[in-house]
Amino acid sequence: MYLSINETVEDVHRAYELGIIMTHIHARDEKTGVPTYKKEVYTEIIAGIRKYVTNLVICTSLSGRNFNTIDKRGDVLTLECNLKPDMGSLTSSSLFFNKVSRMNAPSMIEDLASLMKSKGIVPELEVFDVGLINFGKFLVKKVLLDPHYILSFYLET
Repeated sequence: MYLSINETVEDVHRAYELGIIMTHIHARDEKTGVPTYKKEVYTEIIAGIRKYVTNLVICTSLSGRNFNTIDKRGDVLTLECNLKPDMGSLTSSSLFFNKVSRMNAPSMIEDLASLMKSKGIVPELEVFDVGLINFGKFLVKKVLLDPHYILSFYLET
């Protein structure tokens, strides 16, 4: 089951009233429920959230789960003004789970980091293992990341 755009906005609004200061958004196609990269869907979600809450930090997914081109993964980063996300997720390595893998070429990660930097969007470095921290340090050395980024740790037992 997935949330519609309106349900997502309502859930974020309720969570804000309970005290959240940041939200991480994954957009889905309204008809199929399949994850989408399309900035038009993110526009509706972000506009809906900011209609009620203007000071919430909004992080959008730049997932390569279903899309692996810079124009698709970076589509949401082209939004401007109050629709521009404050942050974008950046998984800085390929991921291998029990039954599935998610490929993230180093050039893709560098391109996304560069695009975020040029737009003033703060990266959320998603950390699934220590290798992702090391690649994050590499991006800092290449000056693709400023020291203003967030690390989010995802641990599975």
